Amino acid sequence: MAERLSAREAIAAVTDEGAFLELPVPQGVSVPDGPLAWEGYDAARARAEERTGEKESVVCGTGRIGATEAVLISFEFGFLGGSLGERTGDRLEAAYTRARERRLPVVSLIATGGSRMQEGMRALLQLQRVARQSALTRAAGLAQLAVVRDPTTGGGWATLGAGADVVLALPGAQIGFAGSRVRPADADPYAYTAEAQLAAGHIDALVRQGELRATVGRWLRLLTGGDRAGEAAPPPAGLGSGEPPASGWDAVIRARAPERPRARAYVDAYFTEREAIVGDRCGGRDPGMLCGFGRHAGRTVAYAAQCGTPTLPAGYRTAARLIRLADRLGVPVLTLVDTPGAANDAEAERARAGGAIADLFAAMATARVPLTTLLIGEGGSGGALALSAPDNTWATPDSYFSVIAPELATAILKRPPGETRATAGQLRLRPEDLVSLGAVRGIVPTE
Repeated sequence: MAERLSAREAIAAVTDEGAFLELPVPQGVSVPDGPLAWEGYDAARARAEERTGEKESVVCGTGRIGATEAVLISFEFGFLGGSLGERTGDRLEAAYTRARERRLPVVSLIATGGSRMQEGMRALLQLQRVARQSALTRAAGLAQLAVVRDPTTGGGWATLGAGADVVLALPGAQIGFAGSRVRPADADPYAYTAEAQLAAGHIDALVRQGELRATVGRWLRLLTGGDRAGEAAPPPAGLGSGEPPASGWDAVIRARAPERPRARAYVDAYFTEREAIVGDRCGGRDPGMLCGFGRHAGRTVAYAAQCGTPTLPAGYRTAARLIRLADRLGVPVLTLVDTPGAANDAEAERARAGGAIADLFAAMATARVPLTTLLIGEGGSGGALALSAPDNTWATPDSYFSVIAPELATAILKRPPGETRATAGQLRLRPEDLVSLGAVRGIVPTE
């Protein structure tokens, strides 16, 4: 577990030296011992101030992280457990307001136990205040990135943390809505760790303390790079065979070949640098769907790429999350289609496969940024079409797209299995057939 840093040490760990400027502190009025007249509250605050050198549980300001200026919010856990009270809310609101005024991304360095008990409901109401500021900032098209430190629980996790666009966490950090003293006695402690949150798709990456500055700097560069969103991303060149398939069945065999280049090879070749978003934020991950942001030809492009496996509901939800985020930030999107189809087992149905696919169709249909799709392998029915850009889908020579897999079409038509090859031809699923049918714009050249 990383050493627990103070609020200012956490800021220094990510910002360039001498590049942090603290915001003026809002002058709120506090009554003796707070709104509940909680005996000893003022004395506890005085002790916290003496111990930490801070007058509140957050430090807010602007700073430069690599090439990007950002508004920073850093929690001081040593000040009453980094809890949120009314004066904390004042500072957070001022920070978000400054971000919108100056069109800056927000980076939150979080370590908090939640709402401050000594202020009762007045403290809890600050969560609504923070949520509103976050929503206004999101609507303004500004990125929000959270670095989750140890510990992060309660309302701080449920607003600033889990509500951020990108969530990074320190390895071993305690993360969860329920703090350690309010969980069931038999609760599995692993469920409240950064590692478990990553496995469940609730955070995007674990980042060691010494790597935070470089990682946050890359993320900010990518998330603020949507300056040319009016231009669609060009489709990648094909990485496999450039020979056209001799028949429909030949196209199927080539697309299914184990040695054919897959999504990871394409994104590695296309981007000079990239960072991944992980998980659907609903408790699921799909290793067969790669999503994130990268740099191509000097600008940021978002990507969602199928890896040749049946796509899980979590994969469709993660792709929809990626596309909506890119749309808000003004970043063009590249999708790579390669799946035999959506996962169709009972577990996928329980995970609401139909609803996840419908949501991705909606995200693609309503995106305001330009979308580009390259079919790089199998295009299996609606599970592939959901990730395809209307009117801007391209194909590689070693790919196919079909309303249904030839084997399944043969079975549905009650034909003998020996007619599968002929059925593949009738489906007109080869890349050149797709062009003539208007399903794709063209076939990309190979490198």
